[in-house]
Amino acid sequence: MASSIVVRRPVPADVPALARAHVQSWRETYRGLMRDEVVDDPSAVERRERFWSTVLADDRPDRVAALAERHGVVVGVALAGPPLDVTDAWSRQLYVLYTLAEVHGSGAGAALMDAVLDVEGPVGLWVADPNPRAQAFYRRHGFAPDGRSRVDDGVRAIRMVRLVRMAGPAALAH
Repeated sequence: MASSIVVRRPVPADVPALARAHVQSWRETYRGLMRDEVVDDPSAVERRERFWSTVLADDRPDRVAALAERHGVVVGVALAGPPLDVTDAWSRQLYVLYTLAEVHGSGAGAALMDAVLDVEGPVGLWVADPNPRAQAFYRRHGFAPDGRSRVDDGVRAIRMVRLVRMAGPAALAH
């Protein structure tokens, strides 16, 4: 990982920066996959501020958030917790993992994922399809599509599951 990337737990004072990074990376990721009016929604940052304020105010020990900073600027966000669907057979779900395009390939995404998914058991997530970069990232980290898909806000997503945690640098050697 680039030495200039620092991953840590967010605090309430980080909420505005978390929201801005979340929305910017979301826009970079979904531009062209979603309708422009959805991607460019002027209330997006305000809604993400409410989201992150709620997440950080909720002291549930089963939900873990992390942020990645470079030179003091938030460049990535992550959030994981128990499965949202109680019928899912995994112990954790990755809800959020976004990094700004400028830090793709820096190790920030892997460090964020490790920070919120420090578990040995099965893990699930949903990823946009098509989103070849994100899907390749998850495959390198042991995730595989399980055949389930859904459509939210006009975007198709596939479910990916990791049954066994991959160990450190060996997981990145592909």
